[in-house]
Amino acid sequence: MNDDTFVGRLEAPPETAVLGVILPVPEPWSTLLVDWRTKVGDPQATLVPPHVTLLPPTEVPVASRGAIAEHLAAVAADHPPFDMHLAGTGTFTPVSDVVFVTVARGIGNCELLAHDVRQGPLARALSFPYHPHVTVAHDVPADMLELAYSGLQELSAEFRVDRFTEFEQVPGGGWAVVREYPLTGSAR
Repeated sequence: MNDDTFVGRLEAPPETAVLGVILPVPEPWSTLLVDWRTKVGDPQATLVPPHVTLLPPTEVPVASRGAIAEHLAAVAADHPPFDMHLAGTGTFTPVSDVVFVTVARGIGNCELLAHDVRQGPLARALSFPYHPHVTVAHDVPADMLELAYSGLQELSAEFRVDRFTEFEQVPGGGWAVVREYPLTGSAR
C-alpha cells in the first residue's frame, strides 16, 4: 500500500509540482512516532512528519496552484474540527510491508475530508481503497516491522484535529509545508 506513503520521487518537471495533503499528528506523539520510525530503520523517518494522508503525492501543473489553494481553503471551510484517537497497530502485509498506527476515532471525518480534497483540481483515483492510518514502518526488514508492530501496540493518542497541511516535494525527496488550512466548518 504505497499509495499514501510520502516516498522519494524523481524530480518533477519544472512546469509541475508534487503535492500531498495530510493531517499532522501533534506533539508529544509526533516525536515518539519519528523516534520509532528511526529506531526500525525506516528511510522516510525524518522526511515528512507523522500524519494521516488525505491526498497522496500527486503531480500537478504549477499553473493550477492558485486554483488548488482556493479548492483546499473551501474544503477546510466546509469541515469542522474533530477529535482523533490513534490506538494500537495494524499492517497491510501481505499486500504491502507496512506497519501503521490505527485511527480508532475520526475515521469518518478523515474519509469525508480525503474525498473532498481529491475533487476539483486535485481529482485523482487511488490505487487502493482509502484507509486512514499513520505509517510507522515501511521498506524495512521483517524483524523491524515486527518490532514496530509490537512496540507501538499499546499506543493511545487522543487529540483535536483543527487543520490540514499542504506539502510540496522539494529537490532531494523531502517535503516542505506550503500552507496550513484551519478547519472552520460548522458541526454536522
